Amino acid sequence: MCSNLEPVPITPQKHDPAWKHVQMFKNGDKVILKCIYCLKMFKGGGIHRIKGHLACQKGNASACCRVPHDVMLSMQQSLNGVVIKKRKKQRIEEDIMSVTPLASAANNNTIVNHVDVNEGFQSIGVHNSAEHNSNMLINHVDGVSKVVERRKKLRASKNCTKSEAAVIATEKNTLFPKKVDSRIHMAIGRFLYDIGAPFDAVNSIYFQEMVEAIASGGSGFERPSHHEIQGWVLRNSVQEVKNDLDRCKMTWGRTGCSILVDQWSTNSGRIVLCFLVYCPEGIVFLKSVDATEIVASPEYLFELIKQVVEEVGVGQVLQVITSGEEQYAIAGRQLTDTFPTLYWSPSATHCINLILEDIGNLEWISAVIDQARSVTRFVYNHSAVLNMVRRYTLGNDIVDPSTSRFATNFTSLKRMVDLKHNLQAMVTSHEWMDCPYSKKTPGLEMLDCLSNQTFWSSCEMIVRLTAPLLCVLRIVASEMRPAMGYIYAGMYRAKEAIKKELVKREDYMVYWNIIHHRWERLWFHPLHAAGFFLNPKFFYSIEGDIHNEILSGMFDCIERLVPDTRVQDKIIKEINLYKTAAGDFGRKMAGRARDNLLPSEWWSTYGGGCPNLSRLAIRILSQTCSVVSCKRNQILFEQTMNTRNHIECQHLTDLVFVHYNLRLRQMLMSKQDFNDPLSFDYVSNVDDWIGAKDLYEEEYSSNGMALDPASVNTMLLRPLNDEAEELGEGFDDHEIFSCMKDGEDENTRDKPVNH
Repeated sequence: MCSNLEPVPITPQKHDPAWKHVQMFKNGDKVILKCIYCLKMFKGGGIHRIKGHLACQKGNASACCRVPHDVMLSMQQSLNGVVIKKRKKQRIEEDIMSVTPLASAANNNTIVNHVDVNEGFQSIGVHNSAEHNSNMLINHVDGVSKVVERRKKLRASKNCTKSEAAVIATEKNTLFPKKVDSRIHMAIGRFLYDIGAPFDAVNSIYFQEMVEAIASGGSGFERPSHHEIQGWVLRNSVQEVKNDLDRCKMTWGRTGCSILVDQWSTNSGRIVLCFLVYCPEGIVFLKSVDATEIVASPEYLFELIKQVVEEVGVGQVLQVITSGEEQYAIAGRQLTDTFPTLYWSPSATHCINLILEDIGNLEWISAVIDQARSVTRFVYNHSAVLNMVRRYTLGNDIVDPSTSRFATNFTSLKRMVDLKHNLQAMVTSHEWMDCPYSKKTPGLEMLDCLSNQTFWSSCEMIVRLTAPLLCVLRIVASEMRPAMGYIYAGMYRAKEAIKKELVKREDYMVYWNIIHHRWERLWFHPLHAAGFFLNPKFFYSIEGDIHNEILSGMFDCIERLVPDTRVQDKIIKEINLYKTAAGDFGRKMAGRARDNLLPSEWWSTYGGGCPNLSRLAIRILSQTCSVVSCKRNQILFEQTMNTRNHIECQHLTDLVFVHYNLRLRQMLMSKQDFNDPLSFDYVSNVDDWIGAKDLYEEEYSSNGMALDPASVNTMLLRPLNDEAEELGEGFDDHEIFSCMKDGEDENTRDKPVNH
């Protein structure tokens, strides 16, 4: 029989704690359970029998001779919990029987099918016990049996009548009201308040996982001790994260990877460098370094990054991405001289944020932003006003936090434009006119601003000018797809949109010059150009010869990333097949898939006839363009840097390793696209929009007023399609490719434009 056993995985839906201590097999149609300690097989009896076996209780099964003591106690407590639940259920049934038969006797021993649902059981008469006689007792027993029988039929029946359903609902609501979770919620709240956790800690995917795990432990669950959390639990968590790291490492040989250097400052002024590795399989945190004393030194930065490159593997790394400051640029040049098979790149998100900062500093745009902020500051510092706004905007906030305070300026302007009519409807409503705040100076100023057509026209113009740049920012910051195949096209589209909006060269060159100044190192970055060249969606949409700068970037990548000259020559030959769409590249399926598959997947599917070029394409198209940051606990990092005890330092280092990687994992797993402007996590990005310059006084007391919940569904205010796929076709504006600036020769300025 043992040879026919087929292992069966135990699904997460099986919550009983005993499932953790058994293996499940199938032998034909029969399910067999096996104790993992004594290896005894159980052909029947289910998990309850296993639990008795592990609890060493006599009865349904023999006692396990090898079960650990803590497991035995846990199983005993779980069994005791089941007994308590059964007794409670019996008491409930007895309560039912003690009430329902009286109603039955009052209605000639029949079930009351005509009870007034609104009145519930209040309409049922109760007989005085002194009136009971022997006949009544007999009727009582008959009534009980009939009620029990009738209830079983009702449970089994799928076609019960509406009146029967009403009686059941009435019984359930009257006799057994739904449990109120306030006691549990209060206990959770007290714990979070005691440790100083942020309010949105409950949004963590691990919070729900913890709650479910505790609930599955039953009433006998015992909390882990401090030493267990610091000991085997932390060790297991470290190993779990390392397993994820190993899973990512297995793909680095095929896809390559990017090393990300994330610099940030703690509240105490310490500068921390975090080293991460990106690949399409996931982002992993390797380590952090206190760089307070060395961050200004290119030599020290070079040595730090060099160590990480060697740790990851020189042959695996295509690029190192840092911020764009001069010390990093110098360290990057040293790095590429030392390792001639990789690139240094400034972070694209950092550069775009600087572009948005410069645009926001333009005088007319800065004035409009200040007007908008005056509205949001007033709204977000008065509970009553914020509640009213959320009612009129269907729960949507008028401040939209983004990845930086510069981007937040324009995402919030766009949000206000999207909600323009809702806001105007509010300030012209009777509800607003009756509100005491409408008569105060800030309220009157808000009315003037929201009623001013010039303000709205300016907002709409700013949104049209910056929306393409915000689109690029979302593409390069996306964790859903590698951005390398889209960054070049995204910046092209941003410049094109600004040019079409302003038409006159002297007008759009103001914004183009800002872009050129901040994007100078990236506009013709070889990896970006090669990503554009190798993305079939864009490559095959170009009419005529491809721009020389793009082709040159592709050749540069071949020489740097493929040191073997024989393979280089093979790639050049295969490029000609790609250009002419020869072989599988020319299939109709391949043509349709240019829009449907990720570029790296397209090469993996249809690039078999060009193995060398395909291998290079997959590695380039699998990279990101930006440093990725996530929410982190600053206290943990500072404790690690400040502790002087070796053992405690190791515990804290492990804790930081697990903490950062879990945050990265949650960032990738979470689909929630909702940011609360009042959350402390976004305070640095939204403070200009919600922080009052002067402390507002709640003259019309709303202290302690509960805020209406903000909407978690902002789909109507956000792009519904994948923005990378919306970049479209056609790249033939030579002026955009040329990156011309003011003062260039008139003869070279206007090249023919084909649309």
